[in-house]
Amino acid sequence: MMPDERARVVAGVDAGTECVKAVIVGAGGRVEGRAVAPTRGYFQACVYEVLSAALDDAQRTESDLAGIGATGFAMGCVPGATLTATDAACHAAGAYHLIGQRMTLVNIGGRDPHLIAVALDGRRADARNVRRCAAGVGSFLMFTARHLDVLPTRLQELASVADKPAAVSSYCSVFSSTAILERLREGASREEIALGAMHSIAERIVELGGFEDPVYACGGVVEYFPGVVRALQTLLEREVRTVPDPIFTGALGAALKAMELAT
Repeated sequence: MMPDERARVVAGVDAGTECVKAVIVGAGGRVEGRAVAPTRGYFQACVYEVLSAALDDAQRTESDLAGIGATGFAMGCVPGATLTATDAACHAAGAYHLIGQRMTLVNIGGRDPHLIAVALDGRRADARNVRRCAAGVGSFLMFTARHLDVLPTRLQELASVADKPAAVSSYCSVFSSTAILERLREGASREEIALGAMHSIAERIVELGGFEDPVYACGGVVEYFPGVVRALQTLLEREVRTVPDPIFTGALGAALKAMELAT
């Protein structure tokens, strides 16, 4: 007996270094539920927490799942995954499902921002990462917030009222963190330093080159720190649009790939 239409749902889990995200996707790629939580402790425990919350949000149970797609740094820690796929492939699939056209996609997650050329069929045509020492942008922003003595969620608020960015190195995350301390020692305002941190991340991305319109951005940093996207627009001198619900793009793509496998 074939399962009814309501029973045909899949889950997508994006197990990142800063946050774990999950979505529940039904017929036609419609998102029925979602959840996100900060990464802490063991990845398996975070995945269980977030997947359970997403199922509750969708008013579904684990028995309704026809498959689970996993992506992200800890995709191997997603119990019961029926499919695993790279960050680039899942973000490309998720963004294309939402936007419906070829694009240059900038995925700014907590670990390593990368530039993805999304083809007309929604698949990843090319992907480039920032150099290894420039990765860890999520941890860098958390470091900045701690030394500015504000909650991470207030970092964007500070940056939005700055007249100019403080000079913060973009070459290496360690050098950038040191620069934050040096600017504090010199007496730069917290607002200038917050904006400087966002420009530092944008500069690392600009160095990748190869931006072809239209340009879209997704990822957890885009969700919580939209000032990074504004800094990127300023440096590129072109429009950078944001994918809807940018933190869930990878999880959505993983779910869509799991759905392809299940049908």
